[in-house]
Amino acid sequence: MVRYEIRGASPGDEPELLRLAGFLDTVNLPNHRGHVERLVELATRSFSGKLKELRHRKYVFVLWDLEERCAVGTSMIVAQLGRRDAPYIYLDVISEEKYSAPLDKYFQHTVLKIGFSYHGPTEIGGLVVNPSYRRASERLGLMISYVRFLFIAAHRELFQNEILAELLPPLEPDGTSHLWEALGRRFTGMSYAEADLLSSENKSFIRDLFPTGDIYATLLSPGAQGVIGKVGAQTRGVEKMLRRIGFRYAERVDPFDGGPHFVAPVEEISLVRATARARLAGAVSPGDSTANALVARELGEAPWLRAITAPCALERDGRVRLPEEAILHLGLAEGDALLVLPL
Repeated sequence: MVRYEIRGASPGDEPELLRLAGFLDTVNLPNHRGHVERLVELATRSFSGKLKELRHRKYVFVLWDLEERCAVGTSMIVAQLGRRDAPYIYLDVISEEKYSAPLDKYFQHTVLKIGFSYHGPTEIGGLVVNPSYRRASERLGLMISYVRFLFIAAHRELFQNEILAELLPPLEPDGTSHLWEALGRRFTGMSYAEADLLSSENKSFIRDLFPTGDIYATLLSPGAQGVIGKVGAQTRGVEKMLRRIGFRYAERVDPFDGGPHFVAPVEEISLVRATARARLAGAVSPGDSTANALVARELGEAPWLRAITAPCALERDGRVRLPEEAILHLGLAEGDALLVLPL
């Protein structure tokens, strides 16, 4: 029996997504019922193609435990982060050196400068896995993370040439940010939680209220300086994965909490390059050499995509053999099209 399956988010998934949002409560997936409902509606219109403006699309994936009948993970793709109606806003992190010969004193300062892009990258985000499932032998975190690269590879025309991932920095136990308290609150008069929720719908207040000149981190508290560009404990595994597949730190951070931005040209991401289109050749035989892979079947209606992990045998002619239980689970017949990402 296949226990775990990824599907595209569909109407009716809202309660489970809201429950997952409660584990992390991020900008892409805030713990807010109205936002989650709008997100599922947007994802449905994106997958179906009813949303004609490609830049406005968001694709949300949900990982289901079929045995327990609950969602245990989610992730998403934002087709374009940064448009004329909603710019991509960030803080460039610049190193500035100062030296006085008469005093023989040298300083290296970190300077923050707000930046905007109106034709920004595609963003991968919204990655949440139920904490009680993170150590599962099936490596569920990789499964729900990798499906985004498989989808990007299959629909290259829908996405930008650069892919961005924003990682969470170290946060306080109550979820607040040292950088926000030292900087953002002083220029907006809002708490971190208030600003975080508002920014999930509209980031224009950052552009309107934040200072436009250089901000010397030296003037901020040690706690605020210490989180700039740092990766929090909860996302160190994600950082390791991103670096492994071709991402690098962009010397940019989130203006709210100082979390680092990682970027990669889409053609340099190893998981995108490794994804292949294939046709089902039939069931694996006892003598076949197999390797574990993320295998997906795209559908013309909700849930738009179904993906599982399974041992598969890739043949030289672009065909693939799968275990009988995987074929039955996905409802496949010989010759059906598949997407395959070796793991």
